[in-house]
Amino acid sequence: MAHLSVTTALPPPAPAPPRRRLRRLHLGCGNKYLEGFFHVDILDGPHIDYAGPVDDLPFIPNNTVELIYACHVLEHFGRHEVRTALREWYRLLAPKGVLRLAVPNFAAVVAAYQEIGLEDGQNGLMGLVCGGQRTPYDLHKVIFDEPYLTRLLQAVGFAAVRRWDWRTTDHSAVDDYSQAYLPHLDKTGGRLMSLNLEAEKR
Repeated sequence: MAHLSVTTALPPPAPAPPRRRLRRLHLGCGNKYLEGFFHVDILDGPHIDYAGPVDDLPFIPNNTVELIYACHVLEHFGRHEVRTALREWYRLLAPKGVLRLAVPNFAAVVAAYQEIGLEDGQNGLMGLVCGGQRTPYDLHKVIFDEPYLTRLLQAVGFAAVRRWDWRTTDHSAVDDYSQAYLPHLDKTGGRLMSLNLEAEKR
């Protein structure tokens, strides 16, 4: 899934969209469509409202967005880029607006590795750590566990950091990486491999 800017040449940005549609953002959406969201991805597609970097959205005014959803996006930024992306998303959110994140859970990866190892590299652990590597953008550059991501969010200014359950969202019917389990698709008996945290703008 393609998500963000890298040093390679990027496609020209699409025209800035009308502001009335910018209350709920789906950043780094890839091929996933969520009803009622404004979709941003570095790669264009039929459902993409704006094709460009998800960490640079100058056409969106400060303090105007109610909800930002970024599912398995943040790990595609480098170690020294993560806070820049979080600051941009903080800028966009209205007070009490929510940033809803899902990232690969490195603690869950370690626990699974200790039980099953890498096997042939096709059990999902390799992709969770390194990315799918199907495009130049589909590379993972940083790892997260709950304490580390919580500290990052708080350092940028976010408050009320908590876990969220994909089953209770209005986009639960869309199977994305926030619902990543091992064994694959075992959503009742499997291990959730995604760290799902959300936080509020002060």
